[in-house]
Amino acid sequence: MSFIESEERRALRAAVAGLGAKYGPDYYVAKAKSGQKTDELWAEAGRLGYLGVNVPEEYGGGGGGIGDLAAVCEELAAAGCPLLLMVVSPAICATIIARSGTPEQRERWLPRFADGSVKMAFAITEPDAGSNSHRITTTARRDGDGWLLTGQKTFISGVDEADAVLVVSRTEDQKGNLRPSLFIVPTEVPGFTWTPIEMEIVSPEKQFVCHLDEVRLPYDALVGDEDGGLLQLFAGLNPERIMAAAMGAGIGRLALGKATAYARDRQVFRTPIGAHQGLAHPLAAAKIELELARLMGQKAAWLYDAGDDTGAGEAANMAKYATAEAAIHCVDQAIQTHGGNGLTTEYGVGMLAGVVRLMRIAPVSREMILNYVAQHSLGLPKSY
Repeated sequence: MSFIESEERRALRAAVAGLGAKYGPDYYVAKAKSGQKTDELWAEAGRLGYLGVNVPEEYGGGGGGIGDLAAVCEELAAAGCPLLLMVVSPAICATIIARSGTPEQRERWLPRFADGSVKMAFAITEPDAGSNSHRITTTARRDGDGWLLTGQKTFISGVDEADAVLVVSRTEDQKGNLRPSLFIVPTEVPGFTWTPIEMEIVSPEKQFVCHLDEVRLPYDALVGDEDGGLLQLFAGLNPERIMAAAMGAGIGRLALGKATAYARDRQVFRTPIGAHQGLAHPLAAAKIELELARLMGQKAAWLYDAGDDTGAGEAANMAKYATAEAAIHCVDQAIQTHGGNGLTTEYGVGMLAGVVRLMRIAPVSREMILNYVAQHSLGLPKSY
C-alpha cells in the first residue's frame, strides 16, 4: 500500500470533482428541499463511467476496486453532492452480485450498474432486530418452483427511486444464528409496498419501511447459496462502511473548506478571524483528525481490493468510526466559525449537521463498532 494515490486515481478524483462542481451544493439542496431526486447528476455520472468504476470490465465497468468507487463518492460529497445511493447500489448490491450472483444475474444487472441505468436498494434492518441481524424474521419459503417472501424492513434508503431491492432474509427452516439468504426483489412486484419515514435530515434520498406480504419470486431471484452464510453478506457490508467513511470525509472537507474561506475573509477586530488561534487551532485539529480518518479509509479499501476480507472488516469499521467523528468535528467547528451565519441557509453549513450526526448511527452505530474492535481486535469477551 502506498500513501500516495496512483496517477489514475488522482485523475479520477479531479474529473469527478469537476463534475461535482458543475452541480454543487445549491443544486443538491434545492432538489432535497423540493422533494426531487438528483437524477441529472446520477445519469451524467453513470454516462461518464464513474458509478461503475468497480464493476468488472467484461460487464462494461471500469474494472477497478472499491477504493476507486470510494474516491468518486468522496469527491462528489466534497463538492456538496453526497449521493447516498452510491453507498448502496454500486457498492453493496453490485459487489454482492459480482461476487456471488449467477452468470445470468451478472449479465442482467452488472452492465446497468456500470452505466448507472439501474438503482438497487438494500434491505437488512428490521423494526424488532435493530443492530442484531441474527434476529431478523423476514422469511423465504419454497413454493413450487419459486419463493414466497414475508417480513418487514425499516430505514431502507431510496426505495422510491430503485428498480429493485436486495433483501436479506432467512429461509423457513433456519434456526439460531442467521445464515442469510439474499433475494433480488423488483419494486413493482405484487405484495411489496413501502411507507416513507418522516426525517429531519435534508436529503434527496428518503427512508422507508418496506412490507413484504407473500411476495412471490422465481427461484433465480436468490443470490448465491440458499444458506450462503455471512461471507456473501459481508462482501457488501465492508464496502458499505468504506463508502460511508468516504462520504463522511467528503462532507468534512466541504465543511472545512467553507469554514476556512469564511475565516480568511471575515473581519471583526481589524484582522481576519482566522488569524485568531481560538478559531485557527480548532480548525487545524479538525483537519488533522480528518486526514487520519481518510488514511484509515484508504487502508480499508486497499485491504478489501487485495482480497483480505478479515483485515478489511477491522479497518472498514475503524474508518467508519473515525470518519464519522472527524466529520462531526469539522461541521461543528465550521458552524462555530461562522457564528450566527453558520445556521443560515445562505452559507449552507448548518444543514450538514444532521447528515454527519447520522453517521454515528448508520450504517452501523459507533457502539457496535466499539463492540467489534473490543472483541476482535483486542480479544476482550463478547459483551452482547
